[in-house]
Amino acid sequence: MRSNEGLGGVDRRSVLRAAGGAGTVGLAGLTGCQGGGASGGTPTSTKPQLGNAPVTGDTVTFGFNVPQSGAYSSEGKDELRGYELAVKHLNNGGGWVGADSFESLTGDGILGKQVESVTADTETNPKVATTNAEEMIDQDGVVMLSGGSSSSVAIAQQEVAQDRKVPYMSCLTHSNDTTGADCTRYGFREMFNAYMSAQALLPVLKEKYGTDVEYAQIYANYTWGQSVESSIRDFFTNSGWIELTSIATRLGTTNYEQPLKEARDSGAEVVFLDHYGLDAANSLTTAQKILPDDVGIVVPLYNRIVARNAGSAIEGVVGTIAWDISIASDLSNAFKNAFTSEYGTEQFPSGVAHLAYAQTLQYAAAVERAGTFYPPDVIRELEDHTYSVGMGEQTMRACDHQAQRGVPVVEGLAESEQSKGRYYKLLRTTKAVGYECDSGPAAECDLGDYGD
Repeated sequence: MRSNEGLGGVDRRSVLRAAGGAGTVGLAGLTGCQGGGASGGTPTSTKPQLGNAPVTGDTVTFGFNVPQSGAYSSEGKDELRGYELAVKHLNNGGGWVGADSFESLTGDGILGKQVESVTADTETNPKVATTNAEEMIDQDGVVMLSGGSSSSVAIAQQEVAQDRKVPYMSCLTHSNDTTGADCTRYGFREMFNAYMSAQALLPVLKEKYGTDVEYAQIYANYTWGQSVESSIRDFFTNSGWIELTSIATRLGTTNYEQPLKEARDSGAEVVFLDHYGLDAANSLTTAQKILPDDVGIVVPLYNRIVARNAGSAIEGVVGTIAWDISIASDLSNAFKNAFTSEYGTEQFPSGVAHLAYAQTLQYAAAVERAGTFYPPDVIRELEDHTYSVGMGEQTMRACDHQAQRGVPVVEGLAESEQSKGRYYKLLRTTKAVGYECDSGPAAECDLGDYGD
């Protein structure tokens, strides 16, 4: 990738041409993309202009807005690998292109147009993410936005997407609010939410620790952490567990000794660490030093990156993950093989890379089915669409744009058992769909209009 720094004042964004899998493109590759496509060519739709459709010319541009610095930068880097692989496959075939659930994709771009992309660093900051998203839409002419790794960042982006009428395929966002109170017609989420994590963890943890356990929570004090904290409380206190204390911590905290000592002194038998990314690795590592050996530790949402950074501290720790290489299915295996072929066997894909890849192909397949880039038509193709991303049949629900899908529950392996991207064992994949459109987070969702 070549930075656009100094070219038109855009200093956070980079441009990537993935046709052929390599090479870069500067401003010449974006000429005319502003306002809906390159000059010349024939529009792909007779629909009126909306967002950045119709698209003219030989190319179409996606926008990938991810954390490349800050507490979630490791997740952001793996997201980018998933996005780049998806764009390469859209242009050249491979992976899921033409496979079950993605039969409409042909490997010659989308509707005959080669796919290009722009990337930006959100800095895990909603204001920065908002500015990036606006520039991608207004200056780069993107027809689809994706990215995340922080729910506050994801929510900020989908608000821009709704306002500008450009679909947003959120990547890593786990807060209930993303497809609950802050849902939008132009936002879609493949990732399960905190409500579904708590629901999936409940039977596993009751079997492991008992039915009348006293517990504590230490949570990241922003929309995601608050969402996890409230969901854990709702499910576990209603099941008979007793919450002794709940302690808020700042995103990006590096020293967790004091809150962990508070949790220890409360007498909790189980401690939930509602953190993610480097925060989760730091709190988990410190917890193993401060909490007594007989106190159970749960990380409600973690991934390979967290596990790798925490090392031996993950042994016996239960949590949920977006996806794992141990999940065997045709689509899972195809993704894993394509990813390692592209990036090497030392770069096994994580759940966030899987989400990025899946969301990109989901949008592209919907465009092919619709036969147009016109956003309302694409959105209607996504709504109530049944498909698979390698974990069984699932549906992108129309009422809240939340994927109804399986939730993998895992337990961390001892360091001696960890090898080549394997950090935990899969306990079960729970179909954690226990709320209808008029209950749970969905009850607060009002998607808004299509704009047509």
